[in-house]
Amino acid sequence: MSRQVEEERSLALAQRWPKTSTFILSSFASIVAEISTFPLELTKTRLQMQGEAALNRNRFFKDSTPYRGMIKTTIGIIQEEGFLKLWQGGISAIYRQVVYSGFRMVIYEYLRDSVFGKSENNIFPLWQSVIGGTLSGALAQFFCTPADLVKVQMQMEGIRKLQGKPLRFHGVHQAFLKILKEGGMRGLWVGWVPNVQRAALVNMGDLVTYDSVKRLLLLNTSLEDNVMTHGLASISSGLVACVLGTPADVIKSRVMNQPTDEKGRGLLYRSSTDCLIQSVKGEGFLSLYKGFLPGWLRMIPWSMVFWLTYEKIRFLSGVDPF
Repeated sequence: MSRQVEEERSLALAQRWPKTSTFILSSFASIVAEISTFPLELTKTRLQMQGEAALNRNRFFKDSTPYRGMIKTTIGIIQEEGFLKLWQGGISAIYRQVVYSGFRMVIYEYLRDSVFGKSENNIFPLWQSVIGGTLSGALAQFFCTPADLVKVQMQMEGIRKLQGKPLRFHGVHQAFLKILKEGGMRGLWVGWVPNVQRAALVNMGDLVTYDSVKRLLLLNTSLEDNVMTHGLASISSGLVACVLGTPADVIKSRVMNQPTDEKGRGLLYRSSTDCLIQSVKGEGFLSLYKGFLPGWLRMIPWSMVFWLTYEKIRFLSGVDPF
């Protein structure tokens, strides 16, 4: 018995507590990726709100913001609000990534390695990857919806200031407390349905594509498990995740950013389905892909930074490759 205890103590911390290590390592990698690409996330969210049909039909909340493309929106933020405002809402985004990335990686790897199990040649069937990616993304996103809600609302504070409207929040923690006070616990989960739907699609596209492309490259090419393989797999995963997740991301952002009554209920949309119908009817189907370009331009480097960082720190920590 003592020999077994000594052997366990001789193992690296990452090997003794694999799930905790996965949570910490993936959270750290996601923080690096989030900080480096956040300006594109902010630009994407601003574009998703432009020309919102439901807002323009309401005379009390009519949007007077001029339409801009990706480059003009980014330049406008710098000129009108200041360079550092490109990271507005970044603190809540980091909170969200710590919870989201940590949980999604732990759940996915648990499903892949323990529940389903790999075959003898180390292959994880595609249908199992899809189930694992969808479930892990949905569950992880549900837990971090409050942080995502605060992030979206704080990203729009610069627009309110330019329109002469009073700011809703003066910091991340004050935003959490204000939303909790006005809407209760339920208020912190406003928009959780489209948020979970988006995360399930994005996570499925990201994890499944990365895992599958990486295995295909290792099995069918001369490439080894190195930076080149990780880079190619992450580029593919970023594109697929953006294509799958952008429509749900637009709906999520609009539902979360809409004005609410004293009970925390939305004044523009009754549900995510109602938001979807109003957006398509009022702006056309392509409105669901507003912000796609900055979203895609962000997703590719985000995926590359995350996966390269994650794989590297796993290696340095003595953990097997993903």
